[in-house]
Amino acid sequence: MSQFDLTGKIALITGASYGIGFAIAKGYAKAGATIVFNDIKQELVDKGLKAYEEEGIKAHGYVCDVTDENAVNEMAAKIEKEVGVIDILVNNAGIIKRIPMTEMTAQEFRQVIDVDLNAPFIVSKAVIPSMIKKGHGKIINICSMMSELGRETVSAYAAAKGGLKMLTRNIASEYGEYNIQCNGIGPGYIATPQTAPLREIQPDGERHPFDKFIIAKTPAARWGNPEDLEGPAIFLASDASNFVNGHILYVDGGILAYIGKQP
Repeated sequence: MSQFDLTGKIALITGASYGIGFAIAKGYAKAGATIVFNDIKQELVDKGLKAYEEEGIKAHGYVCDVTDENAVNEMAAKIEKEVGVIDILVNNAGIIKRIPMTEMTAQEFRQVIDVDLNAPFIVSKAVIPSMIKKGHGKIINICSMMSELGRETVSAYAAAKGGLKMLTRNIASEYGEYNIQCNGIGPGYIATPQTAPLREIQPDGERHPFDKFIIAKTPAARWGNPEDLEGPAIFLASDASNFVNGHILYVDGGILAYIGKQP
């Protein structure tokens, strides 16, 4: 059996109706895993189920607000009863608010921290006891280049993702002895429908200024594709990474390694 085979594994990917979470789930399904996902509204879950069906994937969808501890505990118990014990958790659900720090309210800051940092704590806490009983488990937190770098208007997001990097290391430290590996993936700039407007050719035929900025900052000289995350995500969910713990794998085309071209 391949070290990268996920046959028989149950993977919960939070907020995976679309985008990066959906791409990771597709990779897991191809590797043999059973896919479970949640979203905050029934309509998003239904949309996700339809998208998985179109890909030939039988997924299990649940409505759950990952910031609500009681709701998460109920969902985890329901998944265990209806699908089985979760072997792989991907804490993918997240939000960003691009607001200059001095214009951001404390409430807006807290909302980002709640979804991007508190929720991974809540969901991880809900699945760890069963992982301990089963004797193994994989937790993968979707971090960010903002786990390492700052940027204008993303103070809350950077604070949350920096915190998520340290939560990842702490889960590894606290539960590694139970054969639980907790690692993170830090995606670079990924070409998704959400980022499409930033890649549109301008009326004068030029590339969008942000598109030019990203290409210039990326040694790979391109945006990432959602599929670029599949291999790293499979590696961190599989037996191939059984001695990898507390690590953040940046899938960024080399941005973090590069100081940039001299003007």
